[in-house]
Amino acid sequence: MNTLPKDPVMLLSYINTQLRDNYSTLDLLAEGLDLDNEALQEITDKLSAIGYNYDPSRNQFK
Repeated sequence: MNTLPKDPVMLLSYINTQLRDNYSTLDLLAEGLDLDNEALQEITDKLSAIGYNYDPSRNQFK
């Protein structure tokens, strides 16, 4: 698994950049970064804690 940023704001930037540039869905991002369901849930929880949730229609956390 890739080393992901620990800081939530940096994580947000990294994940949204990956979604924009490389992956058309959150599931494809998880597969591409070799994230299991638990790791993906940790990411979404961390981003939710700072007020960002995944919007599949825009393919980004906003």
